[in-house]
Amino acid sequence: MIDLGISKLALIGAVALIVIGPEKLPRVARTVGTLLGKAQRYVADVKAEVNRSMDLDELKKMKESVEGAARDVENTIQTNASDFEKSWAETTAGLDSSPLLEPPVDSPIYKHPGKHWRIKQGATPNWYKARQGIRTRALSGAARVARFRPQRLS
Repeated sequence: MIDLGISKLALIGAVALIVIGPEKLPRVARTVGTLLGKAQRYVADVKAEVNRSMDLDELKKMKESVEGAARDVENTIQTNASDFEKSWAETTAGLDSSPLLEPPVDSPIYKHPGKHWRIKQGATPNWYKARQGIRTRALSGAARVARFRPQRLS
């Protein structure tokens, strides 16, 4: 960088005052100040862009290393899985289908809860719910508004 001390700045100011003149010096100083500000912003933008590109390169290298590690893990899992399948096949080869592996005949069969599974089916009978005004069916918001909207008088 350029070393500018107070003595050098005073010399530059005196030369500028003589060359430019006292009338135009403030306008030139403002122009030089704005140009220096623009130059500093440009340098800061260039530095930020260089830092971004360096970070991007680092991220690419990190991505490649992570992908390589994932590939290694996948390969080891595949080899271990094939070894396990071979050992499982060898172990189960001598076994015949025993009746212990089959489900018992009297076991209950799964039944889907039905269309309105969200509504609780309690011990309270439907006639009691109807008399007390307890909801037995879920209504959407639009259906609820339509149900309770006052009727128009014709």
